[in-house]
Amino acid sequence: MSSTVSRLIRKLNFYTIKKGIKYLQHFGLKEFLIRLSDRIEPEEVPYEPWYEQHRASETELERQRTQRWKQPLPISIVVPLYRTPLPYLEQMIDSVRQQSYPHWELCLVNGSPEDEKLSRALLSYAEDTRIHVKTLAENQGIAGNTNAALQMAEGAYIGLLDHDDLLAPDALYEIASAITREEKAAGRKPELLYTDEDKVESDLSRHFQPNLKPDFSPDLLRSNNYICHFLVFARSLYERVGGLDARYEGAQDYDFILRCTETADGICHVPRILYHWRISAQSTADNPISKAYAYESGKRAIEAHLARVGLAGEVSRKKDFGCYRVKYPVQGEPLVSVVIPNKDETETLRKCLTSIFEKTTWKNYEIIIVENNSETCEIFEYYKEIDGRNGVHVVYWDREFNYSAINNFGIQHAKGEYILCLNNDIEVISPDWMTELLGHCQRPGTGAAGALLYYPDDTIQHAGIIIGIGGVAGSVFVDMKRGHTGYMHRESLQQDLSAVTAACMMIKREAFDAVGGFEERLAIAFNDVDFCLRLREAGYLIVYDPYAELYHYESKTRGTEDTEAKARRFQTEIEYMRTRWIRILKEGDPYYNRNLSLSKWNYSLRSNERKGK
Repeated sequence: MSSTVSRLIRKLNFYTIKKGIKYLQHFGLKEFLIRLSDRIEPEEVPYEPWYEQHRASETELERQRTQRWKQPLPISIVVPLYRTPLPYLEQMIDSVRQQSYPHWELCLVNGSPEDEKLSRALLSYAEDTRIHVKTLAENQGIAGNTNAALQMAEGAYIGLLDHDDLLAPDALYEIASAITREEKAAGRKPELLYTDEDKVESDLSRHFQPNLKPDFSPDLLRSNNYICHFLVFARSLYERVGGLDARYEGAQDYDFILRCTETADGICHVPRILYHWRISAQSTADNPISKAYAYESGKRAIEAHLARVGLAGEVSRKKDFGCYRVKYPVQGEPLVSVVIPNKDETETLRKCLTSIFEKTTWKNYEIIIVENNSETCEIFEYYKEIDGRNGVHVVYWDREFNYSAINNFGIQHAKGEYILCLNNDIEVISPDWMTELLGHCQRPGTGAAGALLYYPDDTIQHAGIIIGIGGVAGSVFVDMKRGHTGYMHRESLQQDLSAVTAACMMIKREAFDAVGGFEERLAIAFNDVDFCLRLREAGYLIVYDPYAELYHYESKTRGTEDTEAKARRFQTEIEYMRTRWIRILKEGDPYYNRNLSLSKWNYSLRSNERKGK
């Protein structure tokens, strides 16, 4: 019997079989099998021993307990209760009482007054002066019960905890430390903080499915409530945005988080597993089908958020539970200038252009072919055939190959408000690819947008770039099969990243001019990464959009680094990147998680350090 089958059998019980049938009905056989294979695939670094190694040790917790705080920040933990099983209640409260940070209060609101056992248990817990209990006359739902608990809170900061979940013993210490650290670095306290989390079996026997999150990514948040737990916010922020809104029942926390991020002065991510989400047959932690209505509420929450921030966008639910797509309509009919470097490769270029002409739904574009030292008669005959037709213009760069200089030269001839850098070995798949990228680039604050690229065998070539992977930077999910969505569905979600490949990258012209174009000292490698990082440095967002899909036959024109001169040049470019971007290489990509591997491309756990940075 295979190890995969054995793992599956160990997980089978009546509940999982019933849930599997519902998933099969929801996804259909093909997609169900893809998601099943993702769930039972063995972990490269098993999570449970990794978690044991990385959790705070007793020695560390004791050090935290004895730390003196010059200006301690009182933190209120608010918990709405409703028919809470007594063992869950005890474990939840114990997880707060065991905090290594002592400056807390626990505000419990009981929305099930008819539950006499729960009421008696709460009376006994209230003997602890740090624990405050209020029993409502009747259940007001999650939003109403939580709001009642929020009104009890007196702390400078407030954290949300579900009645059957657990905090790690160092959760509040890490939050307080992050607030102090951020205030020292930025000159002000952050108003919103969140942590990483995992799931735990009902009997606490096993931790699994760690959610290792990026720093704040507005586009990812519009695609999925990745922030979720553990959420802590300043009282000043709560007073501005108000409490939870019952109109979004089931996604009231999603709506609240969206409202908080719109106005928060400082958003801080603490990259440690500090919250444990308990699973049960009723919980969305392990059975998202149990609260299908919540996903429609989530859709409405995103729509309301877009309206508040002044963005037009059509929101739709994806098949993956709790995931959404926002389609941004293009305003007007701006000209897009497609810039394609080329040397020889007549058939490669022909295939690229034909796919653009035949498949692209956006019509207001021009194509600038930058000819660079071709040698074959065929390519010049092809230039005569296309130049001046269908918006195609051929311009000539007769110096040595330098990807940055060639693109800068081509863009000098561009007339469009938006530039689309495109390799000659690209073939269009999705007809609205250009419209998708344009919708993002038109948004205020967005500098560039990148696409999802496949190899010809339908495995992934590019789904965004992470700084630090492979030494300097690398694409994620390389070689993953098309149709798989990867870690936390990240491959299939719109999100902000530090970089995308210029093999297919749309750039807002004003952003291109603001940073001075591509760095010409980077002739071959990392020029797109450097360009994106300079956009980020200037305050622009880089958006990855998986709905713009294309094939990439990859670097046919340039060839490989097969000479000593090319190898030296490549090493020089590596050194340039390591010098210019030393800070992000040391501190880690903000859109990745420092507990994830830099030697793998699939969001595997990082195993060579005791703790993440």
